[in-house]
Amino acid sequence: MIRATDLTEQGLLRRITAGDEEAFTFLYRRKHPAIYRFALHMSGNPAMAEDVTQEVFLTLIRDAKRFDPARGTLGAFLFGVTRNHLRKRWEQEGRSVPLPEDETDLSSLVSRNGAPSSNGSGAGHAWDAFDSLETTGRVRQAIASLPENYREVVILCELEEMDYEEAATALDCPVGTVRSRLHRARALLLEKLRETHRPAVPRPSAASK
Repeated sequence: MIRATDLTEQGLLRRITAGDEEAFTFLYRRKHPAIYRFALHMSGNPAMAEDVTQEVFLTLIRDAKRFDPARGTLGAFLFGVTRNHLRKRWEQEGRSVPLPEDETDLSSLVSRNGAPSSNGSGAGHAWDAFDSLETTGRVRQAIASLPENYREVVILCELEEMDYEEAATALDCPVGTVRSRLHRARALLLEKLRETHRPAVPRPSAASK
Protein backbone atom coordinates (compact mmCIF):
# COMPACT_ATOMS: atom_id res chain seq x y z
CA MET A 1 0.00 0.00 0.00
CA ILE A 2 1.35 3.43 -1.01
CA ARG A 3 1.33 5.73 2.02
CA ALA A 4 1.15 9.53 1.94
CA THR A 5 4.75 9.73 3.13
CA ASP A 6 5.83 7.71 0.08
CA LEU A 7 4.19 10.05 -2.44
CA THR A 8 7.28 12.23 -2.75
CA GLU A 9 9.50 11.43 -5.71
CA GLN A 10 12.32 10.50 -3.36
CA GLY A 11 10.09 8.19 -1.35
CA LEU A 12 8.82 6.44 -4.46
CA LEU A 13 12.32 6.07 -5.87
CA ARG A 14 13.58 4.53 -2.66
CA ARG A 15 10.83 1.93 -2.88
CA ILE A 16 11.51 1.33 -6.59
CA THR A 17 15.21 0.81 -5.87
CA ALA A 18 14.19 -1.75 -3.26
CA GLY A 19 12.16 -3.60 -5.90
CA ASP A 20 8.68 -2.34 -5.00
CA GLU A 21 6.48 -2.91 -8.08
CA GLU A 22 3.55 -0.98 -6.64
CA ALA A 23 5.69 2.14 -6.25
CA PHE A 24 6.94 1.81 -9.82
CA THR A 25 3.39 1.42 -11.17
CA PHE A 26 2.27 4.50 -9.24
CA LEU A 27 5.19 6.59 -10.56
CA TYR A 28 4.74 5.25 -14.08
CA ARG A 29 1.09 6.28 -14.19
CA ARG A 30 2.01 9.72 -12.86
CA LYS A 31 4.85 10.43 -15.30
CA HIS A 32 4.03 8.35 -18.39
CA PRO A 33 1.62 10.79 -20.13
CA ALA A 34 4.05 13.73 -20.20
CA ILE A 35 7.00 11.59 -21.31
CA TYR A 36 4.95 10.05 -24.11
CA ARG A 37 3.70 13.47 -25.25
CA PHE A 38 7.24 14.81 -25.42
CA ALA A 39 8.49 11.80 -27.37
CA LEU A 40 5.50 12.01 -29.72
CA HIS A 41 5.89 15.70 -30.46
CA MET A 42 9.63 15.31 -30.98
CA SER A 43 9.45 12.23 -33.20
CA GLY A 44 6.09 12.63 -34.93
CA ASN A 45 5.83 8.85 -34.69
CA PRO A 46 3.44 7.23 -32.17
CA ALA A 47 5.15 3.82 -32.34
CA MET A 48 8.59 5.33 -31.72
CA ALA A 49 7.20 7.50 -28.93
CA GLU A 50 5.74 4.46 -27.17
CA ASP A 51 8.97 2.47 -27.57
CA VAL A 52 11.10 5.32 -26.26
CA THR A 53 8.76 5.87 -23.32
CA GLN A 54 9.09 2.23 -22.34
CA GLU A 55 12.89 2.47 -22.62
CA VAL A 56 12.91 5.53 -20.36
CA PHE A 57 11.08 3.72 -17.57
CA LEU A 58 13.19 0.60 -18.00
CA THR A 59 16.21 2.85 -17.53
CA LEU A 60 14.65 4.17 -14.33
CA ILE A 61 14.11 0.63 -13.03
CA ARG A 62 17.65 -0.44 -13.87
CA ASP A 63 19.44 2.64 -12.63
CA ALA A 64 17.24 4.79 -10.42
CA LYS A 65 20.33 5.94 -8.53
CA ARG A 66 21.33 8.02 -11.57
CA PHE A 67 18.74 10.57 -10.52
CA ASP A 68 20.27 13.31 -8.37
CA PRO A 69 17.62 15.53 -6.72
CA ALA A 70 20.26 18.19 -6.16
CA ARG A 71 20.39 18.73 -9.94
CA GLY A 72 16.64 19.10 -10.54
CA THR A 73 13.28 17.36 -10.49
CA LEU A 74 12.58 13.79 -11.46
CA GLY A 75 10.46 15.08 -14.35
CA ALA A 76 13.40 17.02 -15.77
CA PHE A 77 15.60 13.94 -15.37
CA LEU A 78 13.11 11.75 -17.24
CA PHE A 79 12.75 14.28 -20.06
CA GLY A 80 16.53 14.32 -20.37
CA VAL A 81 16.64 10.52 -20.59
CA THR A 82 13.84 10.64 -23.19
CA ARG A 83 15.82 13.14 -25.24
CA ASN A 84 18.88 10.89 -25.21
CA HIS A 85 16.89 7.84 -26.28
CA LEU A 86 15.26 9.79 -29.11
CA ARG A 87 18.64 10.93 -30.39
CA LYS A 88 19.91 7.36 -30.38
CA ARG A 89 16.88 6.26 -32.40
CA TRP A 90 17.35 9.08 -34.89
CA GLU A 91 21.00 8.16 -35.34
CA GLN A 92 20.04 4.54 -35.96
CA GLU A 93 17.34 5.53 -38.45
CA GLY A 94 19.15 8.32 -40.27
CA ARG A 95 17.69 11.12 -38.11
CA SER A 96 14.43 11.14 -40.03
CA VAL A 97 11.57 12.77 -38.14
CA PRO A 98 8.44 11.72 -40.06
CA LEU A 99 4.98 13.10 -39.46
CA PRO A 100 2.35 10.40 -38.88
CA GLU A 101 -0.14 9.59 -41.60
CA ASP A 102 -2.86 9.68 -38.95
CA GLU A 103 -2.85 13.17 -37.43
CA THR A 104 -5.27 12.34 -34.63
CA ASP A 105 -2.69 11.78 -31.87
CA LEU A 106 -0.62 14.90 -32.40
CA SER A 107 -3.49 17.21 -33.22
CA SER A 108 -5.45 16.16 -30.15
CA LEU A 109 -2.37 16.64 -27.99
CA VAL A 110 -1.83 20.14 -29.31
CA SER A 111 -5.47 21.03 -28.70
CA ARG A 112 -5.33 19.70 -25.14
CA ASN A 113 -1.97 21.18 -24.24
CA GLY A 114 -1.88 24.35 -26.29
CA ALA A 115 -3.26 26.50 -23.51
CA PRO A 116 -1.38 29.54 -22.24
CA SER A 117 1.56 28.58 -20.07
CA SER A 118 1.57 29.18 -16.33
CA ASN A 119 5.39 29.29 -16.11
CA GLY A 120 5.46 33.04 -15.74
CA SER A 121 7.33 33.46 -19.02
CA GLY A 122 4.62 35.33 -20.93
CA ALA A 123 4.04 32.29 -23.09
CA GLY A 124 0.29 32.78 -23.12
CA HIS A 125 0.56 35.60 -25.66
CA ALA A 126 2.13 33.25 -28.20
CA TRP A 127 -0.54 30.59 -27.78
CA ASP A 128 -3.33 33.18 -27.96
CA ALA A 129 -1.94 34.17 -31.33
CA PHE A 130 -1.74 30.54 -32.44
CA ASP A 131 -5.40 29.99 -31.51
CA SER A 132 -6.52 33.02 -33.42
CA LEU A 133 -4.43 32.35 -36.49
CA GLU A 134 -4.54 28.64 -37.20
CA THR A 135 -6.12 25.31 -36.53
CA THR A 136 -4.40 22.85 -34.22
CA GLY A 137 -3.30 20.83 -37.24
CA ARG A 138 -1.35 23.79 -38.59
CA VAL A 139 0.14 24.48 -35.18
CA ARG A 140 1.26 20.84 -35.10
CA GLN A 141 2.85 21.19 -38.51
CA ALA A 142 4.59 24.39 -37.49
CA ILE A 143 5.99 22.86 -34.29
CA ALA A 144 7.15 19.75 -36.17
CA SER A 145 8.96 21.90 -38.73
CA LEU A 146 11.09 23.69 -36.13
CA PRO A 147 14.75 22.72 -35.71
CA GLU A 148 15.23 20.21 -32.92
CA ASN A 149 16.66 22.65 -30.36
CA TYR A 150 13.73 25.04 -30.81
CA ARG A 151 11.14 22.27 -30.89
CA GLU A 152 12.39 20.97 -27.54
CA VAL A 153 11.93 24.25 -25.70
CA VAL A 154 8.49 24.86 -27.20
CA ILE A 155 7.28 21.43 -26.11
CA LEU A 156 8.74 21.68 -22.62
CA CYS A 157 7.96 25.32 -21.81
CA GLU A 158 4.74 25.84 -23.77
CA LEU A 159 3.03 22.47 -23.93
CA GLU A 160 4.35 20.91 -20.71
CA GLU A 161 4.43 24.27 -18.90
CA MET A 162 7.89 23.78 -17.42
CA ASP A 163 9.67 26.77 -15.94
CA TYR A 164 13.00 27.82 -17.44
CA GLU A 165 15.09 26.21 -14.72
CA GLU A 166 13.46 22.79 -15.05
CA ALA A 167 13.67 22.92 -18.85
CA ALA A 168 17.35 23.85 -18.62
CA THR A 169 17.96 20.78 -16.46
CA ALA A 170 16.12 18.54 -18.90
CA LEU A 171 18.05 19.95 -21.88
CA ASP A 172 21.38 20.14 -20.02
CA CYS A 173 21.96 23.77 -20.93
CA PRO A 174 22.01 27.17 -19.17
CA VAL A 175 18.75 28.93 -18.33
CA GLY A 176 19.77 31.79 -20.61
CA THR A 177 19.95 29.37 -23.52
CA VAL A 178 16.40 28.19 -22.84
CA ARG A 179 15.18 31.79 -22.79
CA SER A 180 16.89 32.74 -26.05
CA ARG A 181 15.80 29.56 -27.85
CA LEU A 182 12.20 29.97 -26.72
CA HIS A 183 12.14 33.60 -27.82
CA ARG A 184 13.43 32.64 -31.26
CA ALA A 185 11.12 29.61 -31.48
CA ARG A 186 8.04 31.73 -30.77
CA ALA A 187 9.03 34.17 -33.48
CA LEU A 188 9.57 31.34 -35.97
CA LEU A 189 6.24 29.73 -35.12
CA LEU A 190 4.29 32.94 -35.44
CA GLU A 191 5.91 33.69 -38.79
CA LYS A 192 5.19 30.19 -40.09
CA LEU A 193 1.56 30.45 -39.00
CA ARG A 194 1.12 33.90 -40.50
CA GLU A 195 2.55 32.69 -43.80
CA THR A 196 0.12 29.77 -44.02
CA HIS A 197 -2.75 32.03 -42.92
CA ARG A 198 -2.26 34.57 -45.71
CA PRO A 199 -4.67 34.04 -48.62
CA ALA A 200 -3.07 33.16 -51.90
CA VAL A 201 -2.76 36.09 -54.29
CA PRO A 202 -4.56 35.18 -57.53
CA ARG A 203 -2.52 35.33 -60.69
CA PRO A 204 -3.77 37.79 -63.30
CA SER A 205 -5.68 36.14 -66.11
CA ALA A 206 -4.67 36.50 -69.71
CA ALA A 207 -7.77 38.63 -70.38
CA SER A 208 -6.74 41.20 -67.79
CA LYS A 209 -3.33 41.74 -69.34
